[in-house]
This record gives sequence, C-alpha cells and structure tokens, in this order.
Amino acid sequence: MKREDALEIILTTKIIAVIRMADPAKLRPVVEAIQRGGVRAIEITMTTPGALESIREMAAAKPAGILIGAGTVLDAETAASVIRAGADFVVSPVLDREVIRVCREQDTFVAPGAFTPTEILAAWRLGADVVKIFPATAAGPKFFKDIKGPFPHIRLMPTGGVDLENAAAFIAHGASCVAIGTALLDPKLIANDDWDGLTAKAGALARSLGRIRLGPNGRTE
Repeated sequence: MKREDALEIILTTKIIAVIRMADPAKLRPVVEAIQRGGVRAIEITMTTPGALESIREMAAAKPAGILIGAGTVLDAETAASVIRAGADFVVSPVLDREVIRVCREQDTFVAPGAFTPTEILAAWRLGADVVKIFPATAAGPKFFKDIKGPFPHIRLMPTGGVDLENAAAFIAHGASCVAIGTALLDPKLIANDDWDGLTAKAGALARSLGRIRLGPNGRTE
C-alpha cells in the first residue's frame, strides 16, 4: 500500500495496535479479533518470534483496507527487509535517518521515535509521516498540547502508557493517532482464547476515538 493510503487509514481510525507475542501461533486469531472491532492497522514488532515471516504471511492474506506493519525497526537493513515482506508501514522507537530514507524511497509510511522538541522537529524534517512519542507514559496527554503549540503542523503518536481510559485524552490534546499494546491486547484474554473479549475491547476503543474529529493535518477540530 502506498504511503498516502496508509496515512489516510491511520489518521482516520487513529489506532495502531502493537503486537508483542511469545506465541506466534496465536497471532492470526488476535489480529482477526481486533480487526472485527474496527482496528485496521496492526503493528507486528520485530521482537516477536518469527516476525518477518508473520508479516509476510499476514500481508499476503490481509483483507482490503487493513494495514500490516513492522515495529521496533532499528536500522535501514531491517526496514528494507520488512518492506520487501509486504509491510505497509514502519515504526521505530528511535530516530534513525537511514530508516526514514529507506521508507521514503519505497513510498512507505514511517513513524520514527522521538521525545524532545529537537528530536521531534528533526524527525519531521527528515520525512516522518507521524512522529512516535516514546515513552508517552513519561509525558502524559498535556505534553502533546504543549508540543503542538510550537509545532502545530507535526503529527504525533503516543506510544507506551496508552490505554483504553486515556487514549481519547491524548487525541484531544493534539495527538493524531495512538499506538496501544497490552492495554488492548489483554494477555489474559489471549491466553484464554477469548477472541470475543478482544473484539469488544477493540470496538470500545475505536468508538471512543471515533467521536473525535481530526482535520487534514491530523489536528483536533
């Protein structure tokens, strides 16, 4: 999927689900469960066993309008390999110039990690589609309102510490989308194969963020 198409889906749904799993056999039913709840962007972290092959298989079999991406991408070589495997987007916890370069050359959505104002601006100038703020748990929603003051044009995505209770607050304070992991992908539900429970969580999150409208630059209206 082209970069602009992936960006539109992520800004519209405002959610990237981050999957870190020790048991890759449960990956597919987890993805299918949260898709039924309205989550359309799925990030498979490279710390997941067999991540590259999972990305390749999921990308080949995904329904229309669903994004399969790669997370915890730390270098250009990994970025290139996940894009070849079919990843629709690339997310990194760090700001790496070469990761961004590879993604832009391949017309692939990229969200590098940053935290300070200097890093955030540098990531944007290098070509980030969205700047991942990590760890968001150390900042809180008000940080995003403060950052959007000098940087109203920069799209931001909190990661780390986002849950079903505070996700809407991050968006209301200026984030364009959120990345959410275990708060959505409840380990107990997964261990019990409670796919309906996962679907319900995803649906509740999608509905809560669906009440917040964003403008074309990912800013709250």
